[in-house]
Amino acid sequence: MPIAITRKVSPAIARCELTHLARSPIDVGLAGSQHEAYERTLSKLGCWVVSLPAAPDLPDSVFVEDTAVVVDEVAVITRPGSRSRRPETASVAAVLAKYRPIVAIEAPGTIDGGDVLRLGRRLFVGLTERTNREGINQLRALLSPHGYVVEPVPVSGCLHLKSAVTQVAPDTVLVNAAWVDAAAFAGFTRIDVDPGEPYAANALMVGDMVLYPEAFPFTAAQLDRAGVRIVTVDVSELAKAEGAVTCCSILLTG
Repeated sequence: MPIAITRKVSPAIARCELTHLARSPIDVGLAGSQHEAYERTLSKLGCWVVSLPAAPDLPDSVFVEDTAVVVDEVAVITRPGSRSRRPETASVAAVLAKYRPIVAIEAPGTIDGGDVLRLGRRLFVGLTERTNREGINQLRALLSPHGYVVEPVPVSGCLHLKSAVTQVAPDTVLVNAAWVDAAAFAGFTRIDVDPGEPYAANALMVGDMVLYPEAFPFTAAQLDRAGVRIVTVDVSELAKAEGAVTCCSILLTG
């Protein structure tokens, strides 16, 4: 059974870090309800959900994906690019230590987990405001002994690599080519987001299903036509904090 590590919404989420979005009011209660529905959907998709309690002093902490990069052999604890987010990693590392040996990115390297897209034995890592070359080099040094290839990918116009591209089937990626060079993913079948839905590239593949935001019906229709099986969730309040469906969990599948 896959394990999904999540963390409840912080009551301080309105003070979240923002890079590409203007700040707008966040309904904390609704964000919490949406996150609980997200967790229930993960359970329905066959995951064992390990839900950490909310961290009142860490506004972005619901976005646990950024704190670790997990492969079958090891869990890499990141050093988030935003200084305010670095205290999030200790509690996640404590949980991951039950399932994987732990290693870590060290200063001056920075990596957000949202910048890391694993496709088989290849890890594509976004070069962004949150992830630097030193962090990528450290990740390569930690994972290459286990047979993984780490490839940097420039990203522009969005927060993380997985804002621009995610996996939706074993050989298929969903891409916003305005934010990342789709040529980096040559060899994979490519589905482009609907032009009117630039934030629609973030999807979470769980087994043979894809967890997907209900806010992007036109891209969802394209996925359906391509034979991708999706289940939708409402994450509209979390999206105001530059969150999406991959951000809210760490999946352990090996």
